[in-house]
Amino acid sequence: DFTEMMRALGYPRLISMENFHTPNFMLVSEVLLWLVKRYEPQTDIPPDVETEQDRVFFIKAVAQFMATKAHIKLNTKKLYQADGYAVKELLKVTSVLYSAMNTKGLERADMSEEDSSKFKFDLGSKIADLKAARQLASEITSKGASLFDLLGKEVELREARAESIARPLEINEAEKMMKIAIDSVLEQVQKTKDMLNNVALDEANLEAKIEKRKLELERSQKRLQTLQSVRPAFMDEYEKIEEQLQKQYSSYLEKFRNLTYMQQLLDDHRRTEQEMFE
Repeated sequence: DFTEMMRALGYPRLISMENFHTPNFMLVSEVLLWLVKRYEPQTDIPPDVETEQDRVFFIKAVAQFMATKAHIKLNTKKLYQADGYAVKELLKVTSVLYSAMNTKGLERADMSEEDSSKFKFDLGSKIADLKAARQLASEITSKGASLFDLLGKEVELREARAESIARPLEINEAEKMMKIAIDSVLEQVQKTKDMLNNVALDEANLEAKIEKRKLELERSQKRLQTLQSVRPAFMDEYEKIEEQLQKQYSSYLEKFRNLTYMQQLLDDHRRTEQEMFE
């Protein structure tokens, strides 16, 4: 069973199914990390399982590692439960390791505890070597096919190459082409220099404009401060007229209220007279 397989694989602690009657995530995480190290000692899976987020990340990392390296599909929900259902998932991994150990002639009954601790099983590296070998074989096949196609064109290319070699070298034409190329490069260099000069000139113009705007802003701010500090000449007359207008408005309101009141009294009187005549 699971405990016997773990003991045969050399797990340093004694475990039993009693440990999994209640959820025991710390033990499950320890066993998972130990099994991962048995597959690939150089793997780097963070062992932190203090918080819930750390535990979820740990379970996902182990499941992904087993799926990619050992082609073992684990149920992450059952592993997270850390109980008897998690043992069934752990048994998938230990069964593969145990079978591999038996195929190498390591008998469980004859293996001592010291031999178990020294047992190293690096299946992950073997799988990685196999993948690398397959990739190299594919590349060799592709390169070979490409080389075969190129060699098939050698007959045509040989004639063209021989014709090019036999053609006399025209020094004057070569010098002419070189001169044209040099002139073109010099022209491009001159254009680049002109562009750089224009950029420098534009930069100087922009700096001058910015400085001019700053001076105008300073003058405007000083003028604003002066206007705010000086009392206008017509302000006294304005305040006097405003005071008179306020008095006129108060008088108007009073007369309007009186007029409205008198109008209401007149209407009431007329209504009373009309009722008396009727």
